[in-house]
Amino acid sequence: MDCSDTSLNQADWMEHCNTETPAESEAPPTDLAFGKPFAWPDGLEVTVLEAKVFTDWDEYEEPDPKSTEFRVRVKVDNKSGQAIDLDELSVTVDGATNGGTAALTVFSKGSAPLEGRLAKGVSAVKTSDNSLEKRYGKDIVVTVQRTTADDVLAFPEFTGTIK
Repeated sequence: MDCSDTSLNQADWMEHCNTETPAESEAPPTDLAFGKPFAWPDGLEVTVLEAKVFTDWDEYEEPDPKSTEFRVRVKVDNKSGQAIDLDELSVTVDGATNGGTAALTVFSKGSAPLEGRLAKGVSAVKTSDNSLEKRYGKDIVVTVQRTTADDVLAFPEFTGTIK
């Protein structure tokens, strides 16, 4: 491959010709506080806005006295040049103090799961409903995972407290 060929597209050049390793400071931060955005190289941006105790139960739901049930609000901002499949994204939540993994659940009222497509230039706020045993506290780490057909991308972690 002729790396001096100016007709090469960027992806081919990066794969075959780039010999530099990115500096640590050039890598986007993956350990962020709630409210701070993370952007993948293609322009898709994600921000964990908050985690709040869920209290808006419908007639068939009730709280578990041994768990903190909460809703994480995630803003997805498509600054890329194409529509993004939100099924590429998933959210996991872990206790930040002494372990524990939150169980994924869905509360009826106000749920907006990460699904469907997001057009370029559009942003949306989606939800992830969870339940974490009270013994693990309210400080949490929210990991937003993104897997595309081509690649597994960086998994940013957002730290905060369930309010």
